[in-house]
Amino acid sequence: MDEKEFDYLNVIPLVDVMLVLLTIVLTTSTFIARGAIPVDLPRAAHSHEEGLKTLTIEIDSHGTIFFKAEPVTLPLLRERLQPAPRSTPVLIRSDRGIPLQDFIDVLDLIKGSGFAKVSVQTDQRQGGSGI
Repeated sequence: MDEKEFDYLNVIPLVDVMLVLLTIVLTTSTFIARGAIPVDLPRAAHSHEEGLKTLTIEIDSHGTIFFKAEPVTLPLLRERLQPAPRSTPVLIRSDRGIPLQDFIDVLDLIKGSGFAKVSVQTDQRQGGSGI
């Protein structure tokens, strides 16, 4: 009995499986990227988020500062940041409605503590000024 050779390889099932896996990865990564503290992020034309393990500091709409999802004051934040290596990236998630001085106080504390890699998370939305 002679076996017939394959004339072609059907890749449709492989593509279906890959699309399902891509959907799962994109869905779960969206939930992971969002923080636990709800903040209305400021808008930017381009959004960039670090993929490394970072220290996240969040400021909600009332000006309350959160570090590792716990409310802290500026002196307590300085104390909590002391053990961290200075090469660790710091991510600030701040509500866009807070006074600028609250944001600057946190940023000044972080930079004054010796952290060089500081980034601000923004929300990429249409309708920005494009500047």
